[in-house]
Amino acid sequence: MNAGAHPLLHSLLRTKPVGDIVKEGGEGEGGELKRSMSLLQLTLFSVGATLGTGIFVVLGEAVPLAGPAVVLSFLLAAFTAMFSALSYAELAGTIPVSGSSYSYAYATLGELIAWVSGWCLLLEYAVSVSAVAVGWGQYLNDLFDQAFGFTLPAAISSPPGDGGVVNIPAVVIVLLATFLLLRGTSESAVANTIMVLLKIGILLFFCAVAFTAFQSKNTQPFAPMGFAGLSAAGSKVFFSYIGFDAASTAGEEARNPRRDLPLAIVFSLAIVTTVYVLVALAAVGAMPLGEFDAEGSEASLSTVLERATGQSWPSIILSLGAVIAIASVVLTVMYGQTRILFAMSRDGLVPPIFQRVNPRTQVPLANTLIVAAFISVLGAAVPLGQLTDATSIGTLFAFAMVNVGVIVLRRTKPDMPRSFHTPLFPVTPLLGVGFCVYLMVKLSGVTWGVFALWTLGGLLAYFLYGRRHSRLARDPGGTS
Repeated sequence: MNAGAHPLLHSLLRTKPVGDIVKEGGEGEGGELKRSMSLLQLTLFSVGATLGTGIFVVLGEAVPLAGPAVVLSFLLAAFTAMFSALSYAELAGTIPVSGSSYSYAYATLGELIAWVSGWCLLLEYAVSVSAVAVGWGQYLNDLFDQAFGFTLPAAISSPPGDGGVVNIPAVVIVLLATFLLLRGTSESAVANTIMVLLKIGILLFFCAVAFTAFQSKNTQPFAPMGFAGLSAAGSKVFFSYIGFDAASTAGEEARNPRRDLPLAIVFSLAIVTTVYVLVALAAVGAMPLGEFDAEGSEASLSTVLERATGQSWPSIILSLGAVIAIASVVLTVMYGQTRILFAMSRDGLVPPIFQRVNPRTQVPLANTLIVAAFISVLGAAVPLGQLTDATSIGTLFAFAMVNVGVIVLRRTKPDMPRSFHTPLFPVTPLLGVGFCVYLMVKLSGVTWGVFALWTLGGLLAYFLYGRRHSRLARDPGGTS
């Protein structure tokens, strides 16, 4: 940047050289984190973070909007996510570190935008995993009720505001995830791989059973609400795709990051889309449109199975799948949260305690415990309400910045080695930005209000702490 520029503007727009980011990530010198994750484990990490409870409940909300054409709504949402996924794949292969869109923005758009991206990711990860942990108690109760005929008292299985005093199951699932994370990355990856394969198997079991009751008349008329209904359902189910970027938070623990990170992101999106489309097609073919609940139903897939078989045991298996799905989401999203904080701490923007790594397990110990404590309190005692919707807008902002980052880095570092090139550049990232902005505009005013307050809090934190402690502030020669 021009040395004569205003000092404040210079500090806000200073970028971190890509070479420095990669070097700190341990490529070539050996990093603080252990490189132990294979391509399969990276792919299933992203699948684990994406394939959560959404598919178990979203059909009850989306089918009344689109009818049987909800199958195309999932494809439309996947097409929308694909543009951002391709941009993530290029930057993950070019800048293979733990910070995900935060690190990519730091290299391309400057420190302030990087901070806001990181702050949005903290909102996405912390609040979403808390909400998911809250839901785990509900699904656990559903499993207990169907399998054993009893449920946990509401006082200890629901948060305040939802008829409870403290949500013990939310704390339990966070503690279980914390235990795995503290044991080491390879142990966490193995556990996640098992859980993801189980929940994919259970969803394929659903498809196998539902297809036995498939009737073509249930798919007519195919699109009763036309394209407007199809696109409305597409906007709703899009958020079932959030999480495909989880592999990008494992950049410093991948064995071959430049090759494996782009592949893991693309493969995970393809796997999730295939599962979603199969489940949607099986469901709409097995049950008439009028029987889907227009208000949404947490047991919509269970309802399909009960109608298809006339028995309750398939629903028990499906409830088990939902419990496993939530557990893997909590594990992978908590992992991503700690690695983003690790990257921000290494840059000096958050306190140094978040980058201290246990020499035996090679995981950020204090970081993981602090994140676990925060999420446990949030899930156990705080009514999340509209705050959960704000995770969507924070995610879309981060996605948009990654698409912009691809364009900027192509212009500023055209000759830099890239293991993956976003096809049809610059059309692909521009469409990625456009779709993200479109979906952000569609969100409610309350969501925008929460996002504005969160962003304001983040800016205060940056100017009170981050800007003064930034490593680039102490080493101006490192800016570009």
